[in-house]
Amino acid sequence: MTALIPPFTHETAVAKVRMAEDGWNSHDPVRVSKAYTEDCRWRNRAEFPVGRPQIVEFLTQKWQRELDYRLIKEIWAFEANRIAVRFAYEWHDESGQWFRSYGNENWDFAPDGLMQRRFASINDLPIAESERKFHWPLGRRPDDHPGLSDLDL
Repeated sequence: MTALIPPFTHETAVAKVRMAEDGWNSHDPVRVSKAYTEDCRWRNRAEFPVGRPQIVEFLTQKWQRELDYRLIKEIWAFEANRIAVRFAYEWHDESGQWFRSYGNENWDFAPDGLMQRRFASINDLPIAESERKFHWPLGRRPDDHPGLSDLDL
């Protein structure tokens, strides 16, 4: 496969999206932060982390709050050094209430393939545990697990 740097092809953009999904499903804030430039700028809901240290802090707090987090990302569009994705993730809070969070992200990449800007819009839907659709063990989503379109999400 070609290197995962811009300009993206459909193949490399899809691989980049799966790489990001795998990173986030690791629940390892340091690992995830290495996919971003040192001075990466985010908008995540109403939070605006800048740079890897703030990204690590943000993700550490996120995964302390969002328990048993499982994420699926799907490419929406790509061009040159930008990729748009849609995603859904399931998690529960410490009281046991489950949620499915839906969102869209716009990614902008530096020439070396690191993400330099990430804009995310996210909505949370409370769900019953019986409504969950993401049932793999914590970590990477198995290749044979359905994606968002397959799950009609």
